[in-house]
Amino acid sequence: MTSYYRLRQEILQGYKDFFRLIIPEPSDRIPITPASFPYTLSYFLPFLFLAYLSRRPNTYLIRLLLLPTVITSTLACAFRYCWTIPSLNVYNWGQALAAEVVIAKALEYSLTPAGMLRVGESRPNQPKGKERATSNGHARHVDEPHPESEPETLTSSLSSSSLLAPFRDAIHLSHEMRGLGWKFSAGTHFPAPTRPLERNKFFRATFSSFMQHLLLLDFLESIIKLFPRVGAPEGGSMFYQNLPIPQRYIVSTTIHLITGTALLSGFHMVYDLFTLIAVYLCNDSPASWRPVMDHPWSSDSMHVFWAKRWHQLLKRTFVVYGGFPGKWIAGDVGAVFGTFIASGLFHECAIYAMGRGFDPIVPLFFTLQGPILILEKLWRIVTGRRVRGWAGRLWVYFVMFFLAQPMIDSWHRRGLGGGMVIPPFISPAKLILPYVVRGFNATVLTK
Repeated sequence: MTSYYRLRQEILQGYKDFFRLIIPEPSDRIPITPASFPYTLSYFLPFLFLAYLSRRPNTYLIRLLLLPTVITSTLACAFRYCWTIPSLNVYNWGQALAAEVVIAKALEYSLTPAGMLRVGESRPNQPKGKERATSNGHARHVDEPHPESEPETLTSSLSSSSLLAPFRDAIHLSHEMRGLGWKFSAGTHFPAPTRPLERNKFFRATFSSFMQHLLLLDFLESIIKLFPRVGAPEGGSMFYQNLPIPQRYIVSTTIHLITGTALLSGFHMVYDLFTLIAVYLCNDSPASWRPVMDHPWSSDSMHVFWAKRWHQLLKRTFVVYGGFPGKWIAGDVGAVFGTFIASGLFHECAIYAMGRGFDPIVPLFFTLQGPILILEKLWRIVTGRRVRGWAGRLWVYFVMFFLAQPMIDSWHRRGLGGGMVIPPFISPAKLILPYVVRGFNATVLTK
């Protein structure tokens, strides 16, 4: 019995040592410097190769063999290196978020035997039922060898369609979040285009949107930093205990609304930037870059909010981590719960990279969305009516503005509000607001 216990302890210790080799304690992480920064991005090379293989036929086994390398290198690059300047700690959060997305993509690329297919494909780069005419006028499938094919034609076709196309697809696939035009996008809501699809007009509309959201995010971020402790890099609660209860929750709700609006502006700003790069540097079609949000403030049920109005950029990530396992365990209900549990752990594991510990409040909020959606389903069964209208909108606002406050507070307590999002040298708000505040203090508060 003693030998069994000792062996068990050694095995557990080995697992722990391996885990800490990949994800060290926050105090043991390597500071990011100009010399070490390239290492933080090195995981993208095996990941891009895996994406390339997913667009090549008969690569299932090699993708499975490559998967552990992609996972361990991604975790190591994201969690072994850290930004040590307090105001840049928020970048550790973003670094971990990116790593978690990459691992979810790598799991899907590796565990899908047929590879990653576009809509209408039966195999990578092979449309279903595609035929081409032969010299005698008959039609044949493209995967059937022609006995009289010329070697030059076959070589040219092979190099252009079998090698270059999958490599281009790999770059596109590795950055694709919602999957417009890919099979994995089935069931994903894409908002209708709201900008002109003519390229020059599309550019002007997108650039204008980018600047508007940049200025709005800059203003909101600067406002958050005016709140004591909440706006400091070390963080602090947005529930000020020194205030009476009514004022305390008025202030916390104000900070909550500003934070939520800043997150929305940040999503729009970053998405607009990537849209400009994709359309004007990578020659993507404007039609392939639909709006990132679909008017979330107008949601009149939590189902509509999560399935349509809120951004769907991370939907596939949560489905891979929790939806598929949950469906295997408990069917459709398990898929719903698994997806939201995965969402909660995704957000919390990322913020763990900021070195401020693990807080179950964040996973709890997202896990709670499963029962909330079940309640809406039961309401429809019992009453025969969907949750909708002004009552449904109040319900959404209750969940997002009241139940979500502890989650936002958890983020602020760990320094999210004190992070530098817009650098001061390009921030109009950080130049103007201090003078406005000082003028307000001098003219109002001193009277």
